[in-house]
Amino acid sequence: MGNVTFVDETTTGERRAARGLEIAEERLTVRELIRRRVFQEVAEYNARTPEVFQGLVRPTDAERVVNGYALKEPRRIDPEAQTGLALRAFAGNGFLVLVGDRQVTDPDEEIDLPPGTEVTFLKLVPLVGG
Repeated sequence: MGNVTFVDETTTGERRAARGLEIAEERLTVRELIRRRVFQEVAEYNARTPEVFQGLVRPTDAERVVNGYALKEPRRIDPEAQTGLALRAFAGNGFLVLVGDRQVTDPDEEIDLPPGTEVTFLKLVPLVGG
């Protein structure tokens, strides 16, 4: 069992603190890696229900705030729905996935995950007016 580190970055240079996830397999698809990351962050949120959700993508009925997303009404987040949002964002270039220094673009591509692998989720910021 190895630990994979997730790092969130933006094209403006912001870098959010790394989070770890225990992975038993040495290879996973990008789709499964995204799913596990989302399930972990949703489980952490649902266990504490803080005011701000700090996750990969914005939940439905939430607004962007300085350090995450504020839900208009406090509620539990559905991990399956959130995974669907994340996979659509990945397919629509809402974020890039870098494993080590290599970008992966196919959600069904299997990637090697030796212990200590760093996976960067580079969130793309839409251009104003375009």
